[in-house]
Amino acid sequence: MSKKLLLKDAHIQGIRTYEVYRKQGGYDAVEKAFKMTPDEITEEVKTSGLRGRGGAGFPTGMKWSFLAKPEGVPRYLVVNADESEPGTFKDRYLMEFIPHLLIEGMIVSSFALGANTGYIYIRGEYAWIVAILEEAIDEAKAAGFLGKNILGTGFDLEIYVHRGAGAYICGEETALLESLEGKRGNPRLKPPFPAVKGLWECPTVVNNVETIAAVVPIINITGAEYAKIGVGRSTGTKLISACGNINKPGVYEIDMTITVEEFIYSDEYCGGIPNGKKLKACIPGGSSVPIVPANLLLRTINGEPRIMNYESLSDGGFATGTMMGSGGFIVLDEDQSVVKHTMTLAHFYAHESCGQCTPCREGTPWLYKILKKIHSGEGTLNDIDLLWDVQRKIEGNTICPLGDAAAWPVAAAIRHFRDEFEWYIDNPESQTRNYGLANYADPIPVAVKAE
Repeated sequence: MSKKLLLKDAHIQGIRTYEVYRKQGGYDAVEKAFKMTPDEITEEVKTSGLRGRGGAGFPTGMKWSFLAKPEGVPRYLVVNADESEPGTFKDRYLMEFIPHLLIEGMIVSSFALGANTGYIYIRGEYAWIVAILEEAIDEAKAAGFLGKNILGTGFDLEIYVHRGAGAYICGEETALLESLEGKRGNPRLKPPFPAVKGLWECPTVVNNVETIAAVVPIINITGAEYAKIGVGRSTGTKLISACGNINKPGVYEIDMTITVEEFIYSDEYCGGIPNGKKLKACIPGGSSVPIVPANLLLRTINGEPRIMNYESLSDGGFATGTMMGSGGFIVLDEDQSVVKHTMTLAHFYAHESCGQCTPCREGTPWLYKILKKIHSGEGTLNDIDLLWDVQRKIEGNTICPLGDAAAWPVAAAIRHFRDEFEWYIDNPESQTRNYGLANYADPIPVAVKAE
């Protein structure tokens, strides 16, 4: 049984309200943090090994330590709740059912950063959650945990919820800041980084919902104890949004020591694949990370069991591995078409490109057009090489990572499932589109050569 830190009270009736949350030890971390110095809190977060839970996995305490602190200039904490990565819905769960956990984490984090104003930039489609968050903010303020002179410490903090307009690009931190300022959500060139010039050109820290929520248990149990959970640099717990062809889709909290096989097939987590179907492939970290076939999902290239953590999932690089990403775990069974799924993702990224960078603006629609051509039975073998060439010219050539996010799924699909693409081209009359199950459904005993 995995240790629960963020979801331990999720089953309690009424946990969304301040009264019930407080009875379960809510806001104890705030009271403890106010007896510490801001630098001591930052050191606890560093000691914990907490990494950004939005996808990049950058050490949170280190990110906080980069924050510039010029005299007389305000600082801001911005929570990235623009959860738009296909396959990812963990932050929605936290905000909808345990909103005070996020508010408490923001109070502690803001105190550590010396920020007197915090913003929750929430995805436009999460309209109903805005009211939930604002009610939680009002309750916390009425209880004296927000506003002027919190708990008599002299520390002031106001938190505001800002609703986006449904743009995936605004999940990128600088595009988010542009949108928050009322501008078009285009990513900024870096440097300067937000820690130096962020919101309204003031020092700003942007962190994911889960990241800020995790600050609460870190303060409660200490960073050292938090670091004992997990393994290596993958410390603490991680929320996983599990979906696709599994018996028990949902949000799971894991301690990053379990194997991928256990996560998919055990009753504690996903409960296996419905109707006795076989596993074909998986996208383990949200739509932007490389898809991997069953054999490379369950074991590394060296034959070791693949573990649900940052290091193990990325073992082998993109040649034979993938990424933890945002934890959007999408399982594909034997009846799924990799070509069709890749086309769907390419359509999404082509639609969501802000158009600022030429490789992304022009390249993402081309990826979709070529994939659509192949899927419809009109492709040629040269189209596969053209796809590879287009994605290669997008990757690494854009201001923000959206270009990479569009290129990586295409590259991985061709790398691992090229013969399925070829089958689509060689069999345009077939409508089943299920080629490759014998090759991909079961672990392959022979070693796969890295590129």
